[in-house]
Amino acid sequence: MKVPGTFYVNPPLQELVFSELQQFCRADARHGFLPALKQIANVAALPGIVGHSIGLPDVHSGYGFAIGNVAAFDMADPQAVVSPGGVGFDINCGVRLLRTNLSEEEVSPVKEALAQSLFDHIPVGVGSQGVIPTSSSNLQEALEMGMDWSVREGYAWAEDKEHCEEYGRMLSADPNAVSARAKKRGLPQLGTLGAGNHYAEIQVVEEIFDKQAAAKMGLEWEGQVCVLIHSGSRGLGHQVATDALVQMEKAMGRDEIVTNDRQLACARIHSAEGKAYLAGMGAAANYAWVNRSSMTFLTRQAFSKTFGTTADELDMAVVYDVSHNIAKVEEHLVDGRPRTLLVHRKGSTRAFPPHHPLIPVDYQFTGQPVLIGGTMGTCSYVLTGTDKGMADTWGSTCHGAGRAKSRAGSRRQLDYTEVLSALQAKGISIRVASPKLVMEESPESYKDVTQVVETCQQAGISNKCVKMRPIAVIKG
Repeated sequence: MKVPGTFYVNPPLQELVFSELQQFCRADARHGFLPALKQIANVAALPGIVGHSIGLPDVHSGYGFAIGNVAAFDMADPQAVVSPGGVGFDINCGVRLLRTNLSEEEVSPVKEALAQSLFDHIPVGVGSQGVIPTSSSNLQEALEMGMDWSVREGYAWAEDKEHCEEYGRMLSADPNAVSARAKKRGLPQLGTLGAGNHYAEIQVVEEIFDKQAAAKMGLEWEGQVCVLIHSGSRGLGHQVATDALVQMEKAMGRDEIVTNDRQLACARIHSAEGKAYLAGMGAAANYAWVNRSSMTFLTRQAFSKTFGTTADELDMAVVYDVSHNIAKVEEHLVDGRPRTLLVHRKGSTRAFPPHHPLIPVDYQFTGQPVLIGGTMGTCSYVLTGTDKGMADTWGSTCHGAGRAKSRAGSRRQLDYTEVLSALQAKGISIRVASPKLVMEESPESYKDVTQVVETCQQAGISNKCVKMRPIAVIKG
């Protein structure tokens, strides 16, 4: 290890992390991914890493890097690397929060109709195809322009991108770094939710912890209705990652790069392969922002039709849009000196503090909004970034609950009818394209999101602002 490995847990979460390691150490359980603790250590041994390899409270095993792993690499170090495993296959998987001026009392009588309208408007499920008309030339422009394309085409409001990480556009993106196969996969999927842990939820503000910060976000009273959209770059992003891994395995032999895990395939940041990946990753990130913008457009349509008025009259503004799987060039202090770093955030969220130049003017005094999605049927949170998080975790915090059971384990141990019945018993309307897949996303499959959020609060790397609960869930 070139730097220490650090992970943030409370006692119950620590037990889950060590349990994962213990299961791996049994002779009959050595298959699949390495446990998160070993992955954090392996990342700490990568060339060019600085500070420490960080595991956040929702950390669990993933491909190469653990999900919930943050690592920064010195751009000035010629040996420093970029690794697709540190971003993930669903590039710029992220969450967007829309507010409304509706109350729960106003929505309740039409909740089922509204849930059905959302389900009808937003294509969901494995292999789902979008309703946003997209040609090959449109896709090329969207990959380069990100949300600027959405605004130009009328699928986003001009002010939407002001409340989006990177203003909805990675300037490093190059559509020419995206393979023809990736584009073919992405072309029919623009404006689709997908499956797995992706969702659109109608939520209600349940508790406000920081009234001043919440007011800046337009979240002003308990019972206010919001919409949370969680999706990413679909098949296009997956193919960009797959293509890069093939090229990087070759580059590792040429450049004599050795890692502790084959899944940590990487390349020097400034090599041809490293530059190509970052350009392709940027284009995939732009695709994800256009995807969430397209679903925002469809969500606004669904609400407008249900309530017989315009989205503008319903105040359906974007509170913020955050990325969970991305690598970005950022300025940070290392040993008291400013350094340019390539920060890999996989299953983690950027959480910049008040007065940071890269967050919107509206949030300069509160810190960047951080959106933490819960599990299907459980609460979600809005947090804000802190100065301590900037110093300790490269301005990063958790991204959600984090898995406690494997997908296969959830399918073996749970019955989908029981999961659906439990949601209905809570008064939550649900629309799913593949009911038998809901076991994988049931609350029992995940850690307690409140424990995760409280651990981040106690560590000082983010602050609680608002707690929300779902009243309707749309899933693939």
